[in-house]
Amino acid sequence: MKNKVWGIAALLALASGPALAHHGVAGVGVAGLKGPGAPLESAASTVLPEGKALAYFKVDDARYRTYDWAAPNAKYSRFTMLGLGYGVTPWFSLYAFVPYNEKIDESGGQNSRGVADMSLLGQIGFKYDQGFKLIPKNESLDDLEDWHFSVFGGGTLPTGDANHRLGDGSIDPGKSLGFGKPSFSLGLTASKMLSDKLTLSFEASALRFREYTYDDGQRVRFGAENRFNTAISYRALTLPDEKFRLDPVLELQYLGLGRDQEEGVGASATGGRIVYAMPGVRAYWQNMSFALGVKTPVWKHLNEADLQQGAEGREKYRIIFSASLLF
Repeated sequence: MKNKVWGIAALLALASGPALAHHGVAGVGVAGLKGPGAPLESAASTVLPEGKALAYFKVDDARYRTYDWAAPNAKYSRFTMLGLGYGVTPWFSLYAFVPYNEKIDESGGQNSRGVADMSLLGQIGFKYDQGFKLIPKNESLDDLEDWHFSVFGGGTLPTGDANHRLGDGSIDPGKSLGFGKPSFSLGLTASKMLSDKLTLSFEASALRFREYTYDDGQRVRFGAENRFNTAISYRALTLPDEKFRLDPVLELQYLGLGRDQEEGVGASATGGRIVYAMPGVRAYWQNMSFALGVKTPVWKHLNEADLQQGAEGREKYRIIFSASLLF
């Protein structure tokens, strides 16, 4: 293939404060100087090139709406992610991610910082061209116009401190640095070049948690997550001599959250449904990629919404930035 294909990968680790929600989802994908575009944050369908490694860095900065009744409020959360991917075969890629979470309250509250649970993810890529086929070692630009799909799955390992103590000595599961037990995720993607400049992408995924008993006796199981995301990217500017490409991207994300379980009973003020919109841009330069987007909730239906603060759906906005390097 004339133009080197190279990758971008993403892992989003979301967490709330008082509501005890503590969520995460992984997304992977690749794009080239020519050919299909990629979402800002959701999963895309193309796997990493065989024998190539991907270094990845991401920051997700969430700023929350505050309310008098919730004082001290959760002020902001910042999730920093380091990742490494490897193309094992032309159709199978492996990824590992290590997050660092910061959950900061207003004055008088309790802050949490530290390395959280490591996650591992595998992705199988295939396409439809007179039948379903695994991704071959080399694809022409015409081949890249076919429908592409992937299946990805994995989970977290309990490497973070689930029993992390806050400044007052207490354990807040919503501010812990780990789930205590492995969590599991499974997802599907589909993408299609609608033209030589326009790419449409879809992702459907699910994440499930296990019940964990903390050192202070709390027994918690975080609510199930279901996601459906779609993105459209437009190849607005390409400078072949500089190996530079700029894509405006619009992404819509649906997140369905189940109630957390405390002592086997559904917890109040947890769970709900949210739709996020995220406009942004992705820039490609040589073997690097940079993405920047602003993510805001445009619709929500939260359980006991008047009691939720610092949770998904209660953000003012989220700033998403990522950078990746293929080598």
